[in-house]
Amino acid sequence: MMFVILMGFVSLFADMTHEGARSVTGPFLALLGASGTIVGLVAGFGELVGYLLRLPSGYLCDRTGRYWGITIAGYLINVGAVPLLALAGSWEVAALLIIAERMGKAIRNPVRDAMISHATLSVGRGWGFGLHEAMDQIGAMLGPLIVAGVVYFKGTYQTSFAILLIPALLTIGVLLAARALYPRPRDLESTLPELETKGLSRVYWIYLAAMALAAAGYADFPLIGYHFKKAATVSADWIPVFYAIAMGVDAIAALIFGRWFDRKGLPILIISTLISAFFAPLVFLGGFYGSLAGMALWGVGMGAQESIMRAAVAGMVSADKRGTAYGIFNTGYGVLWFVGSALMGIFYDVSLPGLVAFSMATQLAALPLLFWVKRISRHS
Repeated sequence: MMFVILMGFVSLFADMTHEGARSVTGPFLALLGASGTIVGLVAGFGELVGYLLRLPSGYLCDRTGRYWGITIAGYLINVGAVPLLALAGSWEVAALLIIAERMGKAIRNPVRDAMISHATLSVGRGWGFGLHEAMDQIGAMLGPLIVAGVVYFKGTYQTSFAILLIPALLTIGVLLAARALYPRPRDLESTLPELETKGLSRVYWIYLAAMALAAAGYADFPLIGYHFKKAATVSADWIPVFYAIAMGVDAIAALIFGRWFDRKGLPILIISTLISAFFAPLVFLGGFYGSLAGMALWGVGMGAQESIMRAAVAGMVSADKRGTAYGIFNTGYGVLWFVGSALMGIFYDVSLPGLVAFSMATQLAALPLLFWVKRISRHS
């Protein structure tokens, strides 16, 4: 459990850095002259490139066992790109740095998840991943609040990015301490499941398809923030606060759903997917308070996706394939996220009701597949 807590602090400081920046990247790109289509494409392409890199990252982890080298490199790129946004003078430069930040996250995530999966077997994977996600989202809540404070006191977005250098340095410091204390994370899973010589199971692939559909309909916050600014439903100083509230809901949801997942299993993910599918009409068609409610539902979905979604993967594959499994899973998830984000960016410039319909339809389409996974898992 101590390893999970340490990695939780790493994620807390890292999310304080990059989620603080992401809370205003939509308005920042708009300020630099980007259109809604460009914001959607940048957000989606960043996710695509980021998730595509997770496949070789996870595979390399399984082949070499170099958990820490890959993880540290990823965090350096991930948090290092954020302070450099303070120097961006055009939307093209900002877009490159936003994409670089996603690339860094991609390199470290499957390896970090594999390490956490080894450490959570004894305490319950739902609870372990839920605790990690809750700490992660505390940082994701504090970062936007820091940015909101800077904007409130008439500071610029560039000043906010520069201040985020502090949690970026703390991220690397705690990460190196964890590396010194736990040099062999694979040994944390003392009781290993029987290793399989075959490929990944059918239930894993169906589960991947279900969560990829949910990802396709999940609007990225840069597009949501862009909408708030353009539609003037939420003022500029409140946009990062809304994001912080969503991250707070995310943290609470991760703990609650993580504990429930250990007791009830996959039905908890089905429930959270159904709940979060209704964020889009509130966010894109509602006023101030409707948007606030929509962001709360958006936070519920994020909490489930970043905790019990990862915990479920660990239970579907053997320990020796877990890095690869997380890499493949995150790649497929990210490809559909990119397609969905790009389409929603185009829909935004054409029809908001069309955007809402697309978002809800794709997320709800994941439910039959999740029920299928539940049935197969029960029989096996």
